[in-house]
Amino acid sequence: SGPRGVADVCRRRADLIRRRFPKTIRRNAGYGLDLVLQQLDRGVPDEDLDLSGLICGSEGTLAVVVGAKLKLVSAPKATALAIASFASLDAAMDAVNPILTTGPSAVELLDDVVLRAARGNEACRPYVDLLPRPAGGAEPAAVLYVEYQADAPDAVEAALSHLTATLPGVSVHCYRDTPAMLKAWTLRKAGEPLLHGLPGKRKPQTFVEDNAVPVELLPEFVRRFREIVTRHGTRAAYWAHASVGVLHVRPMLDLHDPADLARMRAIAVEVADLARDCGGVMSGEHGDGRVRGPLLERFFGSELVAAFAEVKRLFDPAGMLNPGNIVGAGPVASITDHLRAADRAGPDREGANGAEDRAVAASPRLPLDTYFDYADQDDFGHAVEQCNGAGFCRKTAGGTMCPSYRATLDERHSTRGRGNALREAIRGELSIDGRPRWDDPDTHATLDLCLSCKACKTECPSNVDVARLKAEYLAQSWRQRGKPPLRARVFGHVRTLNRLGAMTPRLANFASSLAPVRAVLNRVLNLAPRRTLPPFAPSLHQWFARRARGGGVEDPRLPRPTVVLYGDCFTSYNDPHVGRASVEVLEALGYAVALPPVACCGRAMISTGLLAGAIASADRALATLLPYADDPHVRAIVVAEPSCLSAIKDDWLQLKLRTPIDARRRVAAKSYLVEEFVDRFWDAHPTRPAPAAGAPPVVLHGHCHQKALWGDDTSANLLRRLTGGNVTVLPSGCCGMAGSFGYAADKYDVSMAIGELSVFPPVRAAAADALICAPGTSCRHQINDGTGRVALHPIELAARLLRPPSQSLTPPPRALR
Repeated sequence: SGPRGVADVCRRRADLIRRRFPKTIRRNAGYGLDLVLQQLDRGVPDEDLDLSGLICGSEGTLAVVVGAKLKLVSAPKATALAIASFASLDAAMDAVNPILTTGPSAVELLDDVVLRAARGNEACRPYVDLLPRPAGGAEPAAVLYVEYQADAPDAVEAALSHLTATLPGVSVHCYRDTPAMLKAWTLRKAGEPLLHGLPGKRKPQTFVEDNAVPVELLPEFVRRFREIVTRHGTRAAYWAHASVGVLHVRPMLDLHDPADLARMRAIAVEVADLARDCGGVMSGEHGDGRVRGPLLERFFGSELVAAFAEVKRLFDPAGMLNPGNIVGAGPVASITDHLRAADRAGPDREGANGAEDRAVAASPRLPLDTYFDYADQDDFGHAVEQCNGAGFCRKTAGGTMCPSYRATLDERHSTRGRGNALREAIRGELSIDGRPRWDDPDTHATLDLCLSCKACKTECPSNVDVARLKAEYLAQSWRQRGKPPLRARVFGHVRTLNRLGAMTPRLANFASSLAPVRAVLNRVLNLAPRRTLPPFAPSLHQWFARRARGGGVEDPRLPRPTVVLYGDCFTSYNDPHVGRASVEVLEALGYAVALPPVACCGRAMISTGLLAGAIASADRALATLLPYADDPHVRAIVVAEPSCLSAIKDDWLQLKLRTPIDARRRVAAKSYLVEEFVDRFWDAHPTRPAPAAGAPPVVLHGHCHQKALWGDDTSANLLRRLTGGNVTVLPSGCCGMAGSFGYAADKYDVSMAIGELSVFPPVRAAAADALICAPGTSCRHQINDGTGRVALHPIELAARLLRPPSQSLTPPPRALR
């Protein structure tokens, strides 16, 4: 009876449907009723009607789709992309219809708001810099991506020529090879989530997201839309599908502000009327949902809305499927009734949850003494709400985000899943009184598989920094419960543990190798029995002091350029051979090396939520390092461990330390990975470096923090110099170790599964004579456990290649136990 019933409704409403929906945009309107009407006009029997368009257009209100047949089309044999830059949005809009005469397959827009957001994103900024500049050299206020597809390269070349002739005086860049086009498209694909990284309380809202208008009227529509939002005291971002008259437009509003909620309702009504006046519809791509549903009767009229209700009753007489969407959406005043609890402002929040909503609304907006400063994300409240759900973190290839999701394919363990969990817990959505739930066990379980790799900080277009939020949540949890758990205290103070072990390394290594001792450690600290433990070694500081006493090192007070080596927890007490190699290379380059007794950077304490201790330790370390940073005689502060350098250059600038921020920035600006320093200042070292000949092939795996914050070229470039370019940089994600993460018994399998994704296979497949390099101590440990191969720090290889082997001071590293 469904097809016959729908046919009857369409027949009764035929004249109304044709009159209400201009031919140019019928396919974007009426929830598929027009598609049924077209079949009836062709004489298709009622029982043979294809209702797929109706089902797809009805936003899940009519049926549950359990299967679909896809229509495939051949991929184009030739593709080209052109990017045109304009000095204003109006100029870009005026160019759309002339561009369409050249036959493009797509014309996509990015406006100045999106471009400004991209400039504030570490990952996207390089792509903005590649955009052509409009006449006069100013930064573009809008760009159009123009794509051409054809069966022959000559055809797309002719189209590109036609385009440039059609746009005289417009700056256009053309891309023809696939890698270049993919790189150029990256910025456009990131457009929507980028907007959520904009500073300020007003954020891009989706309530007038995808109006569809006849493309010939698109310039008029955009100008009138801008007049509406300007009159209401705000602005909007414009981007997306200009070639078909479907733009994504998001006005900037603060939904915690009752005045902006009123603006939202007013703008929604006026824009719906504007779309209708331009012969379009108020939703041409993503549907109406709860926000635009209340405008349906105003837009379509009461007769068509009644027709929607008739069809709804035919398919879903009990009203079970998405009730309140399309049919029964409520009055216009209810547009803001269905916002999620955390987004609603107090006086306007009464909705389905009644008194509970009012209680949550009455709570202050996160009046919390945080350990981190969130000024770079506007404030803590914005940081908590930063995730917009775009799902870039669900990618399974390229980049590093998100390691545990890639291993489990469980949404809970994606960046988005953690962002949602943190928002609900911190915004008070899990408690009746609206207060944050720092003790929520489900939230702790959701955060438990976060490796704090920092990839989301840069790879997420919205800059959702889950590593920072996780550390904050754990710290607030430990503060509320009175003290952190034993495991967090032990692993957070790994420097103390390593220093004690290094006092009597042979005894400590022997004791930890005994089965009864290891069994106790496994039980008390939840260690995985199959995980090897890193051996302790005589302290790097002891070795350095002996050299000084024996005249083996030059007094750094002599008039010779100095480099300060930061003795991190692992280079000092577990991997002193890396520190010795660093000293050897730096001295060979003509520097005096200083190894001051610096406090812990706090990296392990940050990862385990011991933020009060991390702050105190960082301030002590800064007190030691600051005189060196301000001394012009000191060329650099170098660090062997990438995660410790990330603390200096990232976390120290965000934690609420006593040390003034300008002082912290001076230290950070002078700090480098040791191999990065050697390469970056290659031509400025006191002694000209002379690499040895006959370097072996090298396979490099970069550290997560390194890849997220600076890129793995900070290690690879020196290796390329030393090997004549014979370096393979693995396009790997996280190794899976991540400090203490990979030691836990309940995380061991996930840790090894992460390693198997992109690190272990290419390392196993590497030639026998290839050297494996990894700057991170955790990475080297994981590679040894997962493949049996020993990985070197890049500076160890540099020490071998910058001195004859007979003079090398660097013994090979001991295998892990």
